[in-house]
Amino acid sequence: MNWHLARRTTTKSDPALDDEDQLEYRSMWCGARGGFASSTDGTLEILPIATKVSFIGNRTYEIRGAVELPTEAKHLCRVAYLLASAVVAVRATSYEYIVVGSGAGGGVLAARLALAGRSVLLIEAGDDQGTNDNYTIPAFNAKSTEDSSMAWDFFVRHYEDDSRQAKDFKLTYTTPDGNDYTGLYPPTGAAIKGVLYPRTATLGGCTAHNAMVAIYPHQDDFQYVASLTGDASWTPDKMRKYFAKLEKNEYLQSLLSPGHGRSGWLGIDLTPVTLALQDLKLLSMLQGGITALSGLAGTVINLATFLAGDANADSPHRDSTQAIYQVPLASRNGARNGVRDFLVSVNNAVNADGSKKYKLEIRTHCLATKVNFDTSNPPKATGVSFLDGQSLYRADPRSGKAQAGTPGSATASREVIISGGAYNSPQLLKLSGIGPAAELKKFGIPVVKDLPGVGANLQDHYEVAVQGTTPTDFAVLKGCTFAASKSDPCLEKWHQGKLALTRGTYVSNGFVAAMFIKSSQSPDGNYDELAFGGPLNFRGYYPGYSIDATAAKNVWTWALLKAHPRNTAGSVKLASADPRDPPKILFNYFDTGSGDYAADLETITESIRIARWAIGNQSVPVTEVLPGSSIKTTEEIQDYIKNTAWGHHASCTCPIGADGDPMAVLDSSFRVRGVSGLRVVDASVYPRIPGTFTLLSTYIVGEKAADIILGGL
Repeated sequence: MNWHLARRTTTKSDPALDDEDQLEYRSMWCGARGGFASSTDGTLEILPIATKVSFIGNRTYEIRGAVELPTEAKHLCRVAYLLASAVVAVRATSYEYIVVGSGAGGGVLAARLALAGRSVLLIEAGDDQGTNDNYTIPAFNAKSTEDSSMAWDFFVRHYEDDSRQAKDFKLTYTTPDGNDYTGLYPPTGAAIKGVLYPRTATLGGCTAHNAMVAIYPHQDDFQYVASLTGDASWTPDKMRKYFAKLEKNEYLQSLLSPGHGRSGWLGIDLTPVTLALQDLKLLSMLQGGITALSGLAGTVINLATFLAGDANADSPHRDSTQAIYQVPLASRNGARNGVRDFLVSVNNAVNADGSKKYKLEIRTHCLATKVNFDTSNPPKATGVSFLDGQSLYRADPRSGKAQAGTPGSATASREVIISGGAYNSPQLLKLSGIGPAAELKKFGIPVVKDLPGVGANLQDHYEVAVQGTTPTDFAVLKGCTFAASKSDPCLEKWHQGKLALTRGTYVSNGFVAAMFIKSSQSPDGNYDELAFGGPLNFRGYYPGYSIDATAAKNVWTWALLKAHPRNTAGSVKLASADPRDPPKILFNYFDTGSGDYAADLETITESIRIARWAIGNQSVPVTEVLPGSSIKTTEEIQDYIKNTAWGHHASCTCPIGADGDPMAVLDSSFRVRGVSGLRVVDASVYPRIPGTFTLLSTYIVGEKAADIILGGL
């Protein structure tokens, strides 16, 4: 087989060549079936002169004329995607399925459809950062959110009123000279930009930059959907099987618990307890949490029960029991793992003869701009329009240097699935003519289907911080610079190790324990607050927060997360009809939103008192930093909550709902109402935000959607 790359002599499609000749000519770019764009089921256009070839796996080769690929590239050539410096309009052939977004929902679905033998185009606006330390190293999860190679920086509002919003020390402004200012004292003339809300554009979506917390949702999260829709396939016992299917459990405690998976694609492990045992100060802080919770629970909670517990146990009492657990992480051998790795394994698979095994094409640096429909009744989704190019979306911090992008389209013979997340899925639906008619008409977008629920119902978990500083640093962080200097012994140890036990501090995401707390306001007797604690300085998101999070080595944080907040009044609305512009995002926190905000405030207030007690009742001297010793009364605590709360689990903007509900966007099979051939599969599908961390609940809907789609063929 000839593995040479040939120099191009034209920069656009040659009309003199028929389709067969174009395919043969394109095959010169890579002498393997199913290469950059498959000559059998990929695009038909002739690509321009290549100046850079970027391979899945983050390997890059510079091309100058006709060169022979190195051995490694010959293998990668089967799965690579060509990124050209300038391209002509793209005409893609038909796939059975087009999936927009490679995150926890769409990535899983695309992989499963391909494994079942279906032809799939997966569109991803970013590229692959799978060999980037900020992706692979658990302790670098904060760094990953501010890594410009994969960051999408949304700036959101918690309150519509400027004076209310200005009380948040994390608020960022644009100054008159065009710079950013974050804090309580902006210069005269500064305009509110918003509160940083990190998202990402890279293979794997937000699973590539999250804190990897893999805590199973409440059972009632699934029962709620089942009861709302009358669809028994959503009941908790039936949904648990999807977790068992995807999980490859790595920790011993699970051996005593049913409902776990041992052979799935997602490794779930615990941070080695040896890290805590080597730091007496950390153990003392942990003991404070254990003591605080045992006084509330009325049961025996100690270090032994902490070490033996399983936060993801399939137990009827798990949701209603107050307990403290080690934090399950989506990690394997001390490194991040997720749907990105699942996709690469499917994409890399080959037959015995070396040909590509599955019909999965991953198109990176590709921004979906519109879903296309035919004129049938109801309208059927027939494909997707897109722009090819790097950093096109203006949430990308590099977008100011981006070119306009090259327009293109692809068709789907069966379905289009949108998996852009709680912000981008409703945005893409609206740009495609599906959403509130008045909003679409405002921007001159032809209405395909008036669905007022698109972009409404935005929900998130409220989070606040309780922090204290100790006189000396935590021993577990000794020498760790988090790559802030050339010499980082902790980074060196991580790279030298092969297993979690030998890789040291950086196998942890920073949090060592999670308390399941049941407040006096719990409506169903289940835990409604989660406190996760660790030796880091985390108080929410703002530009530069990732540096602050690890710069000080003597800060302990209990981050408090409100499960099932009652507020459903947030919204995602178009800023313009330009698909490159991020939407306007407003959460309407607490009294400006909906539901019983006073109950939410009381729940968080109670958890602040518990966290304060935990910090103050252990053997290490601690000086409280947040909320601060001057904040004492209930009113003062609740002002602190309202002014400083944040979130990072945006959900529910394309909700599943009951037949006849005008605000329901989807049915229980993820189908968009009023059209055909179109589904949404991501965190936006839930009508009520799942329990605490949304990683597993979104992976689970990806698995369920694949089951539904393949079961209907």
